[in-house]
Amino acid sequence: MNKTLLLILCDFLLLNLLALTRWEKAEPARAKQPPVPELAANAATKDQDLVEAMKLSLADERATREQLAQKLTSTESTLAQREQNLTQLQADRAKLAASLNATQQTAAALGEQVAAATQDATMTKEQLARIQRMLEDKRAEAERQAQALAALTQQQAEARQKIEGLTVAVKVAEQEKQLLRETADTLKTQVEAERQDRLKVQETATQLAQGVGQLAEKSGELTKEIRDNRPINANVLFSDFLANRVTATFTAVRPGFLSPATTVKAADTVLVTDGEKIYALLHIEDTPFELGENPYDWDKVGVTFSRGTGRPSPAGTIHFLSLDPRVVAIPVDAAQAAALGVKVYPTALEPFKFPDAVLVNGGGKGYGEVGFKLDASQPGYVQVDNRLFKRIFGVFAPSRGDLVLSKTGELLGIMVNSDYCAVVNNFLPNKTLRTGDNVTAQHTADLLSALTARKMALPLKLQ
Repeated sequence: MNKTLLLILCDFLLLNLLALTRWEKAEPARAKQPPVPELAANAATKDQDLVEAMKLSLADERATREQLAQKLTSTESTLAQREQNLTQLQADRAKLAASLNATQQTAAALGEQVAAATQDATMTKEQLARIQRMLEDKRAEAERQAQALAALTQQQAEARQKIEGLTVAVKVAEQEKQLLRETADTLKTQVEAERQDRLKVQETATQLAQGVGQLAEKSGELTKEIRDNRPINANVLFSDFLANRVTATFTAVRPGFLSPATTVKAADTVLVTDGEKIYALLHIEDTPFELGENPYDWDKVGVTFSRGTGRPSPAGTIHFLSLDPRVVAIPVDAAQAAALGVKVYPTALEPFKFPDAVLVNGGGKGYGEVGFKLDASQPGYVQVDNRLFKRIFGVFAPSRGDLVLSKTGELLGIMVNSDYCAVVNNFLPNKTLRTGDNVTAQHTADLLSALTARKMALPLKLQ
């Protein structure tokens, strides 16, 4: 609460006090003077002095009364002014009397407000101090902003300089762009000319490529022809045979006198293909079966292939080929061949291209080059000249079951006896035997008797 409001409240209270005061009863009571003792005319001087003093006191009292009279006059003049409003005040006297209590309460409230005003004055001082601190903070902030403005002005000047530099750079770049555009137009013309030249070169290159392709085809044909017409060294063929041979093991069981008789035979051979299927090629005498007068009925027959220390894999069937009853071919599936990891020999497409062949004896015990000639009376066989070897490696003579390789590295056939080789150009079976633990129902004795009859029907030189 400010001072102006405090003065207004004080004036209001004073006016209320003046209005409610009964001035007709407010005249002060006159002081009663003590009775003056009667003095004798001939009283002593001391008494006269007392009288004089009393006179002076009365004079002072009179002066005081005059002052009071003046004040009363002034008060009366004031009352005269107040009497103009007295009529209205008398009308409101009853209301004022009724509201006196409320006015007193209002006075008390005003007193509280005065105290609050005093407290507010104290708070105003605190607010003033706070405002002063805020003003100082604002002044400091203004100084910081002024410094920031100066920094921004400097940055603006630097940016203006950079803009001017960039403007110059843009102009330079535009000039360079113009130069590049002119250079690009020039290069475009050169590229078009080069493209035309390249098209011509490509046409020439295409013609040359066609010529080179034709030449390569002819060269490939010539290379193949040269390779096909160039014999392979016998040492290479034998080394290749040794690296790719597999072992076929036969196990057969038949009834015996006291107990079953078991026959086990093993022979080394190679895998052969006709372009479709894969077979292992053997002579019948490398198996437990014999072609004779009294063949046996076998109860169990099993065949497995192995190579080195690898795990053996079984075969399911045995074919006796139509080209000769003594040639045995055992089917081998592609997975078995891959597991064995050996080369599969193709059959010879041109078995008579070279007059010589390489004969491998005993599954790899020996080998040598041998000549052969055709026999017009027996077109499926060739006659081997076993009287003279061009080279002999190992001590052996050609005999049945020896494999014959052409000088091109293909399988030519198998020796059916010591003089003739059956040319293997197909694997068409004449008889088939399924392996297993129960082959009794297949009547192997009858099968072998039929094969024996076929053998005996051949010319004597082939038997």
